[in-house]
Amino acid sequence: MSARALASVTVGDQLPTRTVHIDRATLVRYAGASLDRNPIHWDERFARSVGLPDVIAHGMFTMGAGGTVVGDWAGDAGRVVQYGTRFTKPVVVPHDTGADVVFSGAVTKVDAETGLVTVELRATCGEDKVLGRAVAVVHLD
Repeated sequence: MSARALASVTVGDQLPTRTVHIDRATLVRYAGASLDRNPIHWDERFARSVGLPDVIAHGMFTMGAGGTVVGDWAGDAGRVVQYGTRFTKPVVVPHDTGADVVFSGAVTKVDAETGLVTVELRATCGEDKVLGRAVAVVHLD
C-alpha cells in the first residue's frame, strides 16, 4: 500500500467509518501483548467489585485502534507523526456480545508547505463517545 498523496487531501475529507469489534479474547490477547494484566480487563467479578458495570477494554487498545484507522487512511502507519486523545468513557465488553467501537474522522487542517495534515477522530461505543479530543497529525508528500 502506498502513502496517500498530499495533493489528494482537502479540509473536510472524511475518513471511512470503521467498526472494531472487541471481545474477551481480544482483551486477553492485548493484556498479554501490553503486559497490562489488570483484572478489570478480564475478570467480570473483579470489575464489578470495583464499581465497573463489567469488564472494560484497555484504553490504550481503543486509542491504538483509532491510530490504526488513521494509519490505514494515510496508507502508511509511519506517516502518523503525532496522536493524542483523552479517554472519556470506558468501553464495556460484555462476555456474550462483546462491544463495537465505531471510528470516523475528518481532515481539519492541511498545511501544504510542511505536508502536515490534521485529522480529528470520533470513537463511539453505542451512544457513548469513548475518545475525546482525538487528534492525529499525518505527514504526507
